[in-house]
Amino acid sequence: MSTRNSANGMLRCGELAARAGISPDSLRYYERLRLMPPVQRSAAGYRLFPPEALGRLQLIRGALSIGFSVRELAEILRERDSGAAPCHKVRKAAAEKHATIEARIRALQSLRRDLRKQLAVWDKLLANTPRNQQSHLLENLAAHMKSHARGTRFSALTRESKRKVRHR
Repeated sequence: MSTRNSANGMLRCGELAARAGISPDSLRYYERLRLMPPVQRSAAGYRLFPPEALGRLQLIRGALSIGFSVRELAEILRERDSGAAPCHKVRKAAAEKHATIEARIRALQSLRRDLRKQLAVWDKLLANTPRNQQSHLLENLAAHMKSHARGTRFSALTRESKRKVRHR
């Protein structure tokens, strides 16, 4: 049995969801949050979506994929559907998401540098620790986390660890 209402080109939930690459549950969720415009119902009670609904789902998925929250997107689409032009709001929100991503990238790069240094320290600790003896790497990591929580940079812990290796 076809899920398409061939008389008027309308799509049932399952077919629309499949075409959009989402689950019917996700589509129903978007409907509940009013990201999707209200839909018609068939005589049997099936929700029937116009073919343009696929474009709307692609817009939703694209916006969510770059970091828009469902709440932000619902507000923007509500404005847009009422005839307003929320373009400046969209641009501002996207710029904020970009700034957040840039900050995360910088933080991850810093973490990568610090972790690389810590691994080098741990390699030295392991090299200077007899085979059947513990090097206490996890304790070293815990000390780092405690220092990091106080705002101390990871590299300060790395210097401290290097001193311990020299004094062994």
